[in-house]
Amino acid sequence: MILDDEVRCLRSLPFFASADPSKLKRLAFTSDHMRFAPGQVLFHEGDPGDAAYVILSGTVDVSVETPQGPIKVATADRNSIIGEIALLNDGYRTATVTASAPLETLRIDKHEFLNLMKDCPSMMFGVLKVLSTRLTHTTMELAKHKSAHETA
Repeated sequence: MILDDEVRCLRSLPFFASADPSKLKRLAFTSDHMRFAPGQVLFHEGDPGDAAYVILSGTVDVSVETPQGPIKVATADRNSIIGEIALLNDGYRTATVTASAPLETLRIDKHEFLNLMKDCPSMMFGVLKVLSTRLTHTTMELAKHKSAHETA
């Protein structure tokens, strides 16, 4: 994938829609293009957050550990960003992300990601929208799982 394609992919994400094109070009240039095979883990729940990943092609499963074992709470595919929560709260991964199909990503280093956020404060509205949508979805998935477990 060429740099201009990566910039277009970044621009299509609500996170980066308001960012200046030159800043997105720098972000794409400083990011690592990575490939993962099905079943390969991008990161584990509890790992320190060191990067976010933009999915260029393929699909991932997002799972969390529970007392009954891991449960899948979401999937993500092309033009999605994953792993950014740990960067924003300077903490640890909240879930395990595993490639469920051949996967191509753009790995965005934590410092580059945070610098872009500082340079473009309007991006925070896109971030808040994405995170609130994810929180709603994850809460519903966990409620379904809990309800199914209680009736079993």
